[in-house]
Amino acid sequence: MDVAAFRTQFPPLVVEDPVIYLDNACMTLRPQCVIDAVQDYYARSPSCAGRSVHRWGMSISRMVSRTRRKLADHIGAREAREVIFTPNATHSINQVAAGMDWQRGDVVITSDREHNSNLVPWLQLAGQGVDLRTVPSHADNTFDMEAFEAACAAAGDSLKMVSLVHVGNLDGVEIPIAAATKVAHDHGAIVHVDGAQSVPHMPVDVEALGCDLFSFSLHKMLGPTGVGALWGREEILTSLEPICAGGGTVESANADGYTLRPIPDRLEGGLGHYAGICGTEAALDLLAQHDLSDFAEQEVRVNRIMSEGIRHLPGVEIIGPADASQRGGICSILLENLDVQNVGILMDEVNSVFVRSGLHCVNQWFDGRGIEQGSLRASAYAYNTTEEAKCFADTFCEIVDSLSGGDSHGS
Repeated sequence: MDVAAFRTQFPPLVVEDPVIYLDNACMTLRPQCVIDAVQDYYARSPSCAGRSVHRWGMSISRMVSRTRRKLADHIGAREAREVIFTPNATHSINQVAAGMDWQRGDVVITSDREHNSNLVPWLQLAGQGVDLRTVPSHADNTFDMEAFEAACAAAGDSLKMVSLVHVGNLDGVEIPIAAATKVAHDHGAIVHVDGAQSVPHMPVDVEALGCDLFSFSLHKMLGPTGVGALWGREEILTSLEPICAGGGTVESANADGYTLRPIPDRLEGGLGHYAGICGTEAALDLLAQHDLSDFAEQEVRVNRIMSEGIRHLPGVEIIGPADASQRGGICSILLENLDVQNVGILMDEVNSVFVRSGLHCVNQWFDGRGIEQGSLRASAYAYNTTEEAKCFADTFCEIVDSLSGGDSHGS
């Protein structure tokens, strides 16, 4: 892909002295078209969908329907009505967990590399007698299919839900969802996938994956904050009890009871984030002009330079497989004798390199290994360049060398 041309669409990257933004697993930058779409909503048609019949209201209703269809197309879903707008992936997962009918003894299986958003909602069900079981990964953080199959078999008829991250925000490692889904379905389980780190970076087809539910956020794929999505098979979405009911979710209501509308309305309580959905459409239109396989290749190219540039340092360990191609755009680093927060601050102060330091909301993984401070994470997107990767590596080496009082480059 033409990375230089792609970069010109992002205002923070076309200033005289741009920062090196490597915090994309947290949030991507927004292109000018998304910024313009959000502003145009407030300036030209600040109305709501599905209610008012004046021209502003109708234009927003059409925009929401249009964007829902584009989201469905983006993830390979056949039916647009099976895409639910939510505030973010966290809300989507909570809607699934809190909206299902659970029985005491039901089993939920996850991996040991889950974001807190795909861990805590299941833990909250413990009060209802739900049993959460965790499948350990291999030593290099790749998925242990044998351990997963054994866990499913051990759960027996009690297995109700398998909820797995598609690509880990800790390490960029992908779980083979299609294979895991087949195993889970063979044991009668519903399969939910946290796709927050996969949809922005690679082609995704939920039908090919075979899963039943799929959650993701737009702020990680060039879109505005406050917009997420939940895709699910109609029969499952229709069985969920809304965690935010009222307004447009209701077909009829009186003092004696209520009747919910069909999906997607039944799960979209309250006025939507229409400005954000306008921005979402603009982001999807831009992404549709590109092959996401090219995005993935560029991110691995950047990651490979970052990884090779620092792996020689003493006291430094990259989480996950040695081969950067198995970690996408994520280079997450454990530091044996240095404070990751201090190193993160210095990366900015020394050379305007923006990275993330801490637990990355994957507390379970770090806690299980007795690592209190977390890691330093550099995460690339398609607009990051190989020159930026080299600058990251050089800056990191310089800082580690200075703080360690040794010659890291000669190690």
